[in-house]
Amino acid sequence: MAKTVCKILGVVFLLVGVLGFTHLLDAVGAHLTPVHNVVHIVSGVIALYFGFAGSLAGAKGFSLVFGVVYLALGILGMALGTGPQHMWEVGPLHLGQVDHGIHILLGVVFLGGGLFTKTS
Repeated sequence: MAKTVCKILGVVFLLVGVLGFTHLLDAVGAHLTPVHNVVHIVSGVIALYFGFAGSLAGAKGFSLVFGVVYLALGILGMALGTGPQHMWEVGPLHLGQVDHGIHILLGVVFLGGGLFTKTS
């Protein structure tokens, strides 16, 4: 399951990263900066590697680590964000309520992919 999650979310990350530079995703309320877009593209490339070329154990490990990171990022954003949009600036990233919700969803999906994958 982890390899499938990596393949699907890898493509999603690449699309979001590229489309973020066009501002087509502004309508959904995501706060995408050029650095945020590059993070998405790099994440997508790594996820696709584990989905297509990496080992099953590697895909599982990647999914678990990314799941924890994204879930924590979303929860911390909701908890520490300020104002009506729960804006939270993490270095060059400007994350809002929509971003936090997406990060929580990504965290759950990645964790599910990692937890429901047997490597033996």
